[in-house]
Amino acid sequence: MGATNVIRTPLLAITLACSHAMAAVLPADRADILYHAFDGGGAEITGPSVLVRKEVADTVSIYGNYYVDMVSSASIDVQATASPYSEERTETSVGIDYLNDKSVFSLSYTNSSEDDYEAQTVSFGISQDFFGDLSTIGLGFSQGNDVVGNNTDDSFSQDTDHRRYNLSLTQILTKSLIASAVFESVIDQGYLNNPYRSVRYQDASAGRGYSYEAELYPSTRNSDALSLRALYYLPYRAALKLEYRHFSDSWGIIADSYEARYTHPFANGWLMEFKYRAYEQSSADFYSDLFDFSEATNFRARDKELSSFGSQTVGLGVSYEFKPGFIPQVNKSTLNLYWDHIQFNYDNFRDVTSDQLAGEEPLYSFDANVIRLYLSVWY
Repeated sequence: MGATNVIRTPLLAITLACSHAMAAVLPADRADILYHAFDGGGAEITGPSVLVRKEVADTVSIYGNYYVDMVSSASIDVQATASPYSEERTETSVGIDYLNDKSVFSLSYTNSSEDDYEAQTVSFGISQDFFGDLSTIGLGFSQGNDVVGNNTDDSFSQDTDHRRYNLSLTQILTKSLIASAVFESVIDQGYLNNPYRSVRYQDASAGRGYSYEAELYPSTRNSDALSLRALYYLPYRAALKLEYRHFSDSWGIIADSYEARYTHPFANGWLMEFKYRAYEQSSADFYSDLFDFSEATNFRARDKELSSFGSQTVGLGVSYEFKPGFIPQVNKSTLNLYWDHIQFNYDNFRDVTSDQLAGEEPLYSFDANVIRLYLSVWY
């Protein structure tokens, strides 16, 4: 829906990625050991991640990543129609980058597995420097094939396919300013809703004035997103990053996000980062918090992520770079801690756990905290 994942991207890479984006070079040999934690809205998600990247020849770099989500959920949806649950998701990725003159070719495979969901994704990308290495254009494609299950019905099995295309252009405008534009188009087909979710509809015979029935989504979804980014290096070695992203899809959702990050280095190896992000989206055409009657529309949803809502994020990060030789055989190492506080406010999704009449419950909102602690080493 246009929202970015707030847990899985180490923020230290922002300045490094932008500073190297304009040169056709392989990523540096490095390893990252990460612990992440999300707590908000009745859900707790924690787990480790390990990433290792190694150059095996002057023109080839390979990497592997292992990532775990341990989920414990008693969210508003679970409280309304189900019981609290716990589950574990594991994700494994491997990839290779190949450097040929001013071009970098990338190929990766990702497998994600949990009790009721299996996902496999193959991705390919190419980037090319031109105009004296001041410009870089990138093309990417990925194909995902998922199998959706249901823990309450062993016979339930549905397929979902995802195709993702992206085009990017990065340009050095001045010695202090880098800008980029990224366009992404996604085609989803197959079973796109959650087998556990329900919608509610008015029912005078029910105790609280409403009853539940299963959600029903379209079997296709096309979405497009355009991101504009700028990174400006300030005279005193600090950096300011600005980003705007616009998203729209065939379900009627339109979303906009704005983000600003300020990174400031201090003496003795310390680095601080401050972040603010605002996000707003409209609801899907077939979304309703309370339908008038059973099977009121051809498609129907009450997933709060398809409702009209907004969020605001403030973030703080600190990184410390150890002196050379602190870890034997390591060229450089950093310890990083990042914290985000997110406020979610829903415009047409109501808190059904209250005692108010159907359709008069208070609008739902919640706060969440995200923590990422990780060690990075370059060797």
